[in-house]
Amino acid sequence: MELCRAGLKTLVLERGRHVVHGDYPTATLDTWDLPFRNEVPAREIRAHYPKLSRKDYITKQASKHWFVKDDEYPYTEKRRFDWIRGYQTGGRSLMWGRQCYRLSDLDFSANARDGIAIDWPIRYAELEPWYDYVSRFVGVTGRAEQLAHLPDGPFLPEMPFNCAESLFRDRVQARFPDRRVTPGRAAHLTAYDPAVHLGTRGNCQYRDRCIRGCPYGGYFSSNSGTIPVAAETGNLTLVNNAAVREVIYDADAGRATGVRVRLSETGEDTEYFSRGVIFLNASTLNTAAILLASTSDSQPNGLGNNNDQVGRNIMDHHHRIGASGNFDGYTDKIEKGRKPNGFYIPRFVNLGDRDTKRDYLRGFGYQGGASRAGWWRLIRETDLTLGPELKEKLLEPGGWTVGMTAFGECLPNPDNRVTLNHDLLDKDGLPTLTMDVAFGENEKRMRDDMDTAAAEMLEAAGARNVSTYRTPAHPGFSIHEMGSARMGNDPRTSVLNRHNQIWDAPNVYVTDGSAMVSTACVNPSLTYMALTARAVDHAVGELNRQNL
Repeated sequence: MELCRAGLKTLVLERGRHVVHGDYPTATLDTWDLPFRNEVPAREIRAHYPKLSRKDYITKQASKHWFVKDDEYPYTEKRRFDWIRGYQTGGRSLMWGRQCYRLSDLDFSANARDGIAIDWPIRYAELEPWYDYVSRFVGVTGRAEQLAHLPDGPFLPEMPFNCAESLFRDRVQARFPDRRVTPGRAAHLTAYDPAVHLGTRGNCQYRDRCIRGCPYGGYFSSNSGTIPVAAETGNLTLVNNAAVREVIYDADAGRATGVRVRLSETGEDTEYFSRGVIFLNASTLNTAAILLASTSDSQPNGLGNNNDQVGRNIMDHHHRIGASGNFDGYTDKIEKGRKPNGFYIPRFVNLGDRDTKRDYLRGFGYQGGASRAGWWRLIRETDLTLGPELKEKLLEPGGWTVGMTAFGECLPNPDNRVTLNHDLLDKDGLPTLTMDVAFGENEKRMRDDMDTAAAEMLEAAGARNVSTYRTPAHPGFSIHEMGSARMGNDPRTSVLNRHNQIWDAPNVYVTDGSAMVSTACVNPSLTYMALTARAVDHAVGELNRQNL
């Protein structure tokens, strides 16, 4: 969108099929309208989704069509990696979690402060105007909290807490003044402004069926937001079923000239050329695969990989750990609609003072919410018989429950890497990836605090039946993979410079999760978008100055 609005003729190469906004086949269906009551038969799981089904809520009839099949796009695991992918116009923006938070200087300076990996080449002040720009366009709901480690922005009206969430917030903050419980900052329109929220969008309808695609454009997606705006300029050409094989590099000119593409529907190869810039944003791991496959005499290890940094330092947040508890009271109240958002508790450990110091580096935050139990709570009841009594009970909601899950930061590690596997090809005939990634000791020590602190807050808030859970965590499961082509100040230790340009090919920009130098503990998508807008502004300036 930014390239098109700047007047550049822009070709978008999408690996998957075309999806236009509103073409969301299950968005308005109820559970009883779906085959097998929304479940996918075990035989289909075994045949097509043996790895994807590890994240079981996405292998449903309502959403499986957005995700790739494991048998068509396989990968190899030296250590378990849960790779969740969606190949279609809009990619994972159709089914993302929509939580939007900013990295702070606590995060941008963390590597330098801790002596870990390399330093970020930028700080918050440089990205702040781009965070603001993207947040206004996307539309982020939230509440200003004036926390240095969780910067505020130009928020839309927050999605209000329900009564149990308000109770939980008040009691937690009374007991732990350093722990803030704030409404989740989410990319949902709560105050649609047609002059700002361009594209095909309207207010969120509180349906909470976001993973199916939103026909109302209530949440931000490429399909409802940026692509329609780009198309209106007349500068956009979108080609689907086009799997980029490699970037074409001209060693004499020191720049990339185009890309080689496998057309999925015909199996034919073709080439596209550019006199300007190439933005390689295939998502963290696919971007690494394309760079590694882009070999030449001058770049024998892949484009930008003469320092052997491409594909290394793979990171993801670790979660699947938290707690829940029951709350008495408020049985005269029920939620209206299905709020697709809850609360967020920002990091409160290792903030630089003695009181928050722990025996591990970095920290974690929580995402959670409260709701009343539904009819399913009666499934195991044995004292109810069929008839009027059961019908009445089914119509009455149960008690209130508050639950939360923690998301923890992962340290960069050069031994966490992906490599190309030429012996196993995907359905398009492209080499696949071998994953050799795992969480380290620092993450394991952090997890000892993550469920304990959750239970501590619930108990302080007066919850009953507090229970913790801790499911083994594996990279990829959070769908926040980052770090395969990190930014830096030194071409010997990084792939990209401070403007997201490949050192060896400055007309190639990479602004997806590949560029991340560390993860912080917050959801990263807003940072990707801010980096992209910033990089396009730089690229347009360089083109105007004839420096590219």
